[in-house]
Order: sequence, then C-alpha cells, then structure tokens
Amino acid sequence: MTTIVKASGLKEQFDEEKLRASVKRAGLPTGIENKVVEHVQSKLYENIPSQEVYRHVNEFLQQEPHPNAVKYKLKQALMELGPTGYPFEDFVSEILKAGGYSTQTRTILTGKCVSHEIDVIAQKENEKLMVEAKYHNAPGIHTDVHVSLYTKARFDDLKDKYQFTQPWLFTNTKITPDALTYALCVGMGVTGWNYPAEEGLRNLIEKYKLYPVTILSSLSGNQKQLLLENHFVSIGDILQNQSCLDLLEIQNDKKELIIKEVMSISG
Repeated sequence: MTTIVKASGLKEQFDEEKLRASVKRAGLPTGIENKVVEHVQSKLYENIPSQEVYRHVNEFLQQEPHPNAVKYKLKQALMELGPTGYPFEDFVSEILKAGGYSTQTRTILTGKCVSHEIDVIAQKENEKLMVEAKYHNAPGIHTDVHVSLYTKARFDDLKDKYQFTQPWLFTNTKITPDALTYALCVGMGVTGWNYPAEEGLRNLIEKYKLYPVTILSSLSGNQKQLLLENHFVSIGDILQNQSCLDLLEIQNDKKELIIKEVMSISG
C-alpha cells in the first residue's frame, strides 16, 4: 500500500474509497469516478504528497465535460479567496444571509476595554452573533486554540454593550482538537471545513449552492481578483447581478460562457 504525505506532514495510507467518496461528493457519475481512480493509481509512488494526488485528480477532471467536475476543487477555491481575509469575510456573510441572518461586515466596535474590528455581525430573531472569520490560504494549516481564545476575549469585552448572544468561529480549514474543545466549553459556535458533521462549511456551500467565484474555470486569476475586490464573492452574486461581469471588460460571448458555467454549477 502506498504512503501519502499530507500537507501537515502526517503520513497515511492511500485510501481508494476515500478518493472515490470525494469524487462522488462532487456529483460525478460512477464512470468518471472509476477513471479518476485508475488515473491516480497510475501516478502513485511511495511518500507522494497529498497535494500531488489532488493535482492529478484535477488534471484529469479538467478534461471531463461533466458540469460537476469543477466542484471537486471547492476546498482549493476557498483558499483562492485571498490574499487578504476580506473576501472570506464577505463569503461567510453570504452563507449566513442564506441561513436567514442579516449581516454587517468589518464593523469597528468600542468595547469595555478596547476597540475591535468584528469580521461579521449576524442577527436573526433573538440571536446576535459576533463572528470571527478565520481564513487560511494554504493546505495543512489548521485553526488553533489561540483563535478560540481571542474570539472569546473579544466577545466578553463587547457582549454587554452590544447585546451579543454568542461568539462564532468560521474557518475554511479544519480546527484543532484543543481549539474545538475550548470553543465548545465556553459556548462558542464553530463552523469549520467539515465541522459540524452535517453543517460544516462544505455542507453549507453545497446546501445553498453558494460556490465561490474562484471555482469558475471560465475566469482567469486576474478576473477572479477583480470580482473579489468589488465584493462579488459567490456565483450567486453573478446570477443576481450579471452586470458585475462588465467590470471584466470582456466580449458578450465570454460573458455568456461564464454565465453558462455558473448556471451549470448552481443548477
């Protein structure tokens, strides 16, 4: 059995069923799933980096005409929301709006002791959440306990004055055991890449079909950045306001191609 080296440096055995599950989750049919597995197996060698395995999968899927092929790169697409954390804050805001919250981003609040810039404030009925959106732009970096600690400290400094009901931590990666244990101990909400089991960030994106614009293969890197800089962070933003593509200064046939891809992913 071939050993895989993860981005964190940990080693594990290549798991064919895990690979199949990730491809199937993207909504790809069994025929393509089998081809992906065969392709990856032909590229394996001892101590192959997990990122290389991921690259081989994407290389293969780029040749597939199936509209769901692009969904496999969701995790990487989230990491491409940078280089700053602002687009991820906007993206978290969109996820919360889809869940029925009204939101504000990047608000400066003066607490009992000091001032704080709060990434997202989310309100719904009797809830008022103080949200910390922790963004990482590289694999293998997990959200650790100090993030949980400072999120709780900010909440304690602000909660009475602004009637916050709960602190909440959103991250596009995994959260370490200590960070999660502390967060749950103090009553903090946590949404990570795959936590909670049925309501993690990946699940919410799939549930609301709020894929980031960085997932689109019809956009260049510069075009994606231009949309992000103007706060168009999800494919839903393009569907709701197709005129945002005017920012890209492209021909109508290119716009139609982008919209076609957006609709195929969100359909």
